[in-house]
Amino acid sequence: MSASRTPRTAVAVRHVPFEDLGILAPLLTERGYETTLLDAGIDELDADAVAGADLLIVLGGPIGVYDDDRYPFLRSSKAAVAARLDSGGATLGVCLGAQLLAESLGAAVRPTGAVEIGFGPLTLTPEGRESVLAPLDGEPVLHWHGDEFAIPAGAQSLAHTPGFPHQAFAVGRTLGLQFHLEADHRVIERWLIGHAHELHHHDIDPRVIREQARALGPRLETLATRVLTDWLDAVEA
Repeated sequence: MSASRTPRTAVAVRHVPFEDLGILAPLLTERGYETTLLDAGIDELDADAVAGADLLIVLGGPIGVYDDDRYPFLRSSKAAVAARLDSGGATLGVCLGAQLLAESLGAAVRPTGAVEIGFGPLTLTPEGRESVLAPLDGEPVLHWHGDEFAIPAGAQSLAHTPGFPHQAFAVGRTLGLQFHLEADHRVIERWLIGHAHELHHHDIDPRVIREQARALGPRLETLATRVLTDWLDAVEA
């Protein structure tokens, strides 16, 4: 009788409950991952444990990487991310998560003075069209940010949108996405409720995003699953 295979381990760092793993959760389960979900600012982020996982996913949130004084937990988050990147382990950053990765890799992160919220088409760079993001060229994805990262030295810039030239980067086994491939269109209402003040402040009608999610979400989920599957195939090889 053969010995059972040791499950792969994933650590996911969440900043707000509704910006969770979304469609990534069942995909990781199907691939045999045991996932530990850590709530930033609540759960301890042990740098050694984070560095030792087979996969690290750092999710989005409504704060900035430069908000250390207001949110001191960011210091331990940054230390854990830095240790992870030093280890060379597979790492995915989404929105704030991508900004934390970029900063740890020496790139600047700054407020843009504008916001990009809702579904809008993504344009891939030549490098992006040769990457796992290839299915997304010209496709609408979910954006929800006002900050942006510069592309870290040595990384490939993979995508852009009008007014936001840095939407994705890859270096080694690290992928940073400013947009939200993981978001589950079936529960977009959680986002609309959780970000109600921000939507009102920027005069963005939640009904528009709700309808976009209904109309565009199923196709985007299919494409996003393909992208995430291809990326996991690559980093697990």
